[in-house]
Amino acid sequence: MNPLAPVLFISHGAPTFALEPGLLGARLRALDPMLDGVRAVLVVSPHWQTHGLAVTAAARPETIHDFGGFPEPLYSLQYPAPGAPPVAHDIAALMGRSGLSVALDPQRGLDHGAWVPMMHLRPQADLPVLQLALPFSLDAAAAIALGRALAPLREAGVALIGSGSLTHNLREFRGPGGPDQPYVPVFAQWMRERVTARDAQALADYRAQAPWAERAHPTDEHLLPLQVAFGATTQAEPFEVLETEVRFGMLSMESYAWGLDRNRPTTPVGK
Repeated sequence: MNPLAPVLFISHGAPTFALEPGLLGARLRALDPMLDGVRAVLVVSPHWQTHGLAVTAAARPETIHDFGGFPEPLYSLQYPAPGAPPVAHDIAALMGRSGLSVALDPQRGLDHGAWVPMMHLRPQADLPVLQLALPFSLDAAAAIALGRALAPLREAGVALIGSGSLTHNLREFRGPGGPDQPYVPVFAQWMRERVTARDAQALADYRAQAPWAERAHPTDEHLLPLQVAFGATTQAEPFEVLETEVRFGMLSMESYAWGLDRNRPTTPVGK
């Protein structure tokens, strides 16, 4: 039996994370060898939302600079990872067997929720990268169910990444060096404890149960990738917290990984 491909939840922070890797960027870079041999990487990002499920099917997805007002060097960055139309068809077929309809989008590229963390995680851009859109109607319980539907992809060598933010209240942006908002570590600790305990019910009902939930997430599209990632994992596999730093006083960069086998022999990409 092939080992399951890993699952990560990455708090991708501001687009400047591409140029300022910090502690989390270094941790992601260290995981690079553990992606050797995976067939493709599927990213769920809050920066692509649609009225239904959709998956990228471009052979050469463009790097989308979907932000404004940031330093000019950001706009020259490219992440030239290939796409994988056959994997996109496999994803649509898998979702269809779960009763979910998935549209194939042959034009859509990779938004910064995908390419920015991938620049640190796999800087050589040699693995196919696809994105799955977040439906506008998705809530936390449905996100966990979506992750469960995606879980069989791991057996086929597709790594899953939920890219979002553990806290995301941009109204409280404080700039570099600003003091951390006190609710941020409280909310982050609650989420970490629930994820560690595999408390799917609490994660589905986080807006009612978690302290400072609505302040941490005035809208929840940046947290839903965590629930998707969680839903694709199992109780038996290794879980670890990658980093817990906070940026700009309100953006928790806390990130998680499941299924990393640090003793697994690596194999060439595509084998």
